[in-house]
Amino acid sequence: MGKRWKLRLQTRTILMVSGLLLLIVGLMGVSIYSQMVAIVEKETGQRALNLAETLAGDPELIAAFQEPEPWTKIQPMAERIRKQSGAQFVVVGNRQGIRYSHPIPERIGRSMVGGDNDRALVNKESYVSKATGSLGPSLRGKTPIIDESGEVIGLVSVGFLMESVADMTLAYLMKMVWFFLLAFVVGVGGAIWLARSIKHATSGLEPDEIASLYKERSAVIEAVREGIIVVDGDGKVTLVNRAASRILGLSKGADVRGRELKELLPDTRLPYVVESGEKELDRRIQINGREIVVNRYPIRSPEGERVVGAVASFRLKSDMDELNEQLSQVSRYTEALRAQTHEFHNTLYTISGLIQLGSYKEALAMIHQETVENQDRIQRIVKGIPDPRLGGILLGFFNRAKERKVDFSLDEDSRLQPLPADFDRQGLVHIIGNLITNAFEAVDKNPPDQRQVRLYIGDTGGEILLEVEDSGQGITDGDTVRIWERGYSTKKGEKRGFGLPKVKETVEDMGGYIALERGELGGALFVVAVPRIHGGERREGGNTDG
Repeated sequence: MGKRWKLRLQTRTILMVSGLLLLIVGLMGVSIYSQMVAIVEKETGQRALNLAETLAGDPELIAAFQEPEPWTKIQPMAERIRKQSGAQFVVVGNRQGIRYSHPIPERIGRSMVGGDNDRALVNKESYVSKATGSLGPSLRGKTPIIDESGEVIGLVSVGFLMESVADMTLAYLMKMVWFFLLAFVVGVGGAIWLARSIKHATSGLEPDEIASLYKERSAVIEAVREGIIVVDGDGKVTLVNRAASRILGLSKGADVRGRELKELLPDTRLPYVVESGEKELDRRIQINGREIVVNRYPIRSPEGERVVGAVASFRLKSDMDELNEQLSQVSRYTEALRAQTHEFHNTLYTISGLIQLGSYKEALAMIHQETVENQDRIQRIVKGIPDPRLGGILLGFFNRAKERKVDFSLDEDSRLQPLPADFDRQGLVHIIGNLITNAFEAVDKNPPDQRQVRLYIGDTGGEILLEVEDSGQGITDGDTVRIWERGYSTKKGEKRGFGLPKVKETVEDMGGYIALERGELGGALFVVAVPRIHGGERREGGNTDG
């Protein structure tokens, strides 16, 4: 009877996990497919619209409308773009909707089909629409053709057949099918392995006992990748997982349960957490020459009245820095592109206007000025700040400053020597980024010609000096102490009051200091100094411990 029960449990486990996997994979497939359809249609529509706008703005196309037989010049242009882009059709029509180009030449001279041209011809709009044309249902981008006098003389319609869009979506989905199948097969294999492992390991234990053992061992030890150490109320080790053993350098298979934690880590603060009942988050310590980030939590009795132990979870700081750096790089790159794209569009509109007005010399001068300014700025950053992370964030802030009409300058005397391999670059980027962002916000209310932010980066060889100064209203005497408190801010709005306290904490973790002064520009001047070489966990008064 017991064997039959265990076999039934094994079968139920396999079926339950497999069914759940099938449901999850199915839901993921449906969700991903619906998202793919929307994404492909959006991207295809935008692509069609971009092609239409590019062709509509071509001076050669506009000039062709003045010819006695405009289709003789327009048809080759439209067909060339259609073949290069992969669109199903590129149709150019006049103000009456008569085709001047079509992938089927015999249809040139006939009226355009679809009934969705009025927005372009009457309202001068550029848009994406779905309609059934002469080639079938399609997704098309339409835009008016406007001559030099500002009058609409025709329109361009670039389209992709819905059948082609569906094929693209299906092609993307088919690439994911193998992933879904692999995930399902691996999941089923894992379910079978899990069921057999439970059958072998339980030695006839009942399901409630299996669940108890599984929750205790698997949830605490196997389900997390962080190193975990648990101590009881006397400071003795009750649990150490494999990740913790690896990070702490314990010999493989060593059983440290029941030993005093201070024997393993003389400078540990976990017994202090047991005594105080206070948690400690994101503390940095050095173990075996490697920096780790540790969180310590007290374990309370079920009634919550007393502390019966403590647990510490930790990971290598290098692992967290890698993830933070990836996110930081993406964020900086995205922000830099956004600001640069916005400014570039403004410049392009200006240059386009100068060209249309015939002011070619002014347009060339503007292009030359933009190129020289960007190159000079990049060369100055590369020469003075050799670290690519800092250079990247500074270039992003220059673009953001130009967009926000802030006179942002890097002091000409700024210099930074190559940083040590173990230097906390992410911390330095965090400090500079927060201080410059606060400075930009501080000058927002000033008139455009009075928005000044200055950055100085100095390197004495022993420590790195930072100065961030703005021309804002400054910090009042009553706020000079409170600005370092979490949740307090001189600005209105939610989720504020966390930047400067985090900056101060980062500076102190790096072994440095931060000060606030009144700057020459009339606003706040933040001065930061951090040593180039620093280790350990910083405490009040400069003490460090584990």
